[in-house]
Amino acid sequence: MKRRTFMRTAGTVSALAAAGPALAQKAPDKVVLLLNWYTYGEHAPFFLGKEAGIYAADGIDLDIQEGRGSAVTVQAVAAKTVPFGYADVPTMIRAASKGAPVTSPGVLLQTSPMSVMGFTDKNIRKPDDLKGKTVATTPGDSMSQIWPLFLKKTGLKESDLKIVAGDAQTKLNAVINGQADVLLGYSMDQSMKIKDATGKSVFPIMFADYGIHLVSSGIIAHRDTLKDNPDLVRRFMNASTKAIEAAIKDPKAARDATLKLNPKAGKPDTLLEGFELTVPLYTTPETRTKRPFQVTDANMADSVALLVEYGGVDAAAKDQVKSYYTRDFLPK
Repeated sequence: MKRRTFMRTAGTVSALAAAGPALAQKAPDKVVLLLNWYTYGEHAPFFLGKEAGIYAADGIDLDIQEGRGSAVTVQAVAAKTVPFGYADVPTMIRAASKGAPVTSPGVLLQTSPMSVMGFTDKNIRKPDDLKGKTVATTPGDSMSQIWPLFLKKTGLKESDLKIVAGDAQTKLNAVINGQADVLLGYSMDQSMKIKDATGKSVFPIMFADYGIHLVSSGIIAHRDTLKDNPDLVRRFMNASTKAIEAAIKDPKAARDATLKLNPKAGKPDTLLEGFELTVPLYTTPETRTKRPFQVTDANMADSVALLVEYGGVDAAAKDQVKSYYTRDFLPK
């Protein structure tokens, strides 16, 4: 009797030993995602993905770090300081066209948030309303580069407006203090900063509503990462896709996760509103029925063409459009 018990036990131990590698749980990959800026509503899905265990389910221990501008984030990815960035894709294209070994495995904002915005109570709702108004801009930034195209598309002339220039904070202060009627900004970013400071609503006139087809934020990766660690990229993009979808279904949960992990991210109401203003930018009419990140070839080609004409990108970039993005790592 004792011998049979021992043999059964020994057999069990042998079976477990043989199955050891399969049963052993692999340690999660520690992955840094460097954002484009300090945390605001646009970033909420990544915090939800971390807090709800969506990244963990794909074997990723995600560390979300705040950035100091898209250019800095792209540089960090190009230098392999971090494996993934979330940054302005046009900024990445400028760097890549000059030799930076970076690409986007997922373009999230396929409609541009660029806009000219002012307080809602000023009733500046359409381009004609801008005539005679003072516009605050930041020379050299992405919006000021595309601004001449907006004027062309809407039949406005520079002489129709007065321009005041300053850095990002000066631009905000100009509208807040009444020194400018409107500023060039992102519909879900600067508008919420103004609302936080004043409590007053802001109305954005969207560049995209006037035929300007330009992508915006997306995931940035080094080309070596895509080549050498494709499994990690697939898992990261799978989790990011699911995180975006979960945030769309439950924006308040995304907001709450953001504030839990980063209590200084902003005021609850405007953090939520900022994210809700971001959601319509995830798609174009062509991708409305698709999962997140599924940018079209035409959208990318149009974006590169605009950057060549207005953004200082070399004309050779038009022949390299496919090198700036890939959909190969996205979930089906």
